[in-house]
Amino acid sequence: MPADLHCHTKLSDSSMGIDDLIVLAQKKGITTIAITDRDCQAGTVRGKIIGERRGITVIPGVEITAYDAKRGRSVDILGYLCDSPDRLEGLCHRNIVSRKKASQLITLKIARKYPITPELVLKCATGSTAVFEQHIMHALLECGMTDKIYGELRNELFSPDSPENVLVKVDFPDPVQVIEAIHEAGGIAVLSHPGANDSFELMEELVSKGILDGVEVWHPDNTDEQQAMLIKFAHANGLLTTGGTEFMGMYSKRPITVGEYSTPDAAVKALMSYKAKMKKKKAATENK
Repeated sequence: MPADLHCHTKLSDSSMGIDDLIVLAQKKGITTIAITDRDCQAGTVRGKIIGERRGITVIPGVEITAYDAKRGRSVDILGYLCDSPDRLEGLCHRNIVSRKKASQLITLKIARKYPITPELVLKCATGSTAVFEQHIMHALLECGMTDKIYGELRNELFSPDSPENVLVKVDFPDPVQVIEAIHEAGGIAVLSHPGANDSFELMEELVSKGILDGVEVWHPDNTDEQQAMLIKFAHANGLLTTGGTEFMGMYSKRPITVGEYSTPDAAVKALMSYKAKMKKKKAATENK
């Protein structure tokens, strides 16, 4: 059955609350979703409870932002099925604090040029654990400075290639540190949408270190050619494969709804049985 393993809620950078997300999944015939809010695990318990009422399986997850210093770009690591999610709270909190500091500076920069206020931005971010780019763009939309979240104004302000950009470097942890933290929490670490961040070299490095559990294959930012390559790479290296829309309601980069990108049944089963398989493998190795 369809499984969208990459969904965000209003707790991070989506416009849609947990309840509405699960109702939408039900109406779309999606039987399994994963709530993977950015640097936030607060919605997983509530999501599971509401999902059970609606007949939707909700897999607990999180998407943690990291910084690939070697290539000078941010990357995202998905963490699934953590046995001790509280062990990730410190890392998530540090990311949230860093993001809040950066967003304050970005808002002040934009306020010098456009008629928005920090108070309006915070109103647009109500319910979220941090202020994201989408919330700032929402404030600009409210003020009539643009008619869309993504477009020319967004590129002017947030594209690294724009001479007018207002970007502020955020202090995110190294990808290896994030993966190790997910493992310490008893979770499964999956490299998120390599096509969006051009993270293919990093993916190979993480595999060579023997620490990556899987890679996100089916995602709107991965081209068909990249998906085929990722499937081949995953099979060759014993990696899990996952997929999802990275649904963010009206904050999504393109018109897309839950389940338009999904994970095949076999891949979902492999994810759900992965930790038991690894425990058996470890026990067999130790007994030799």
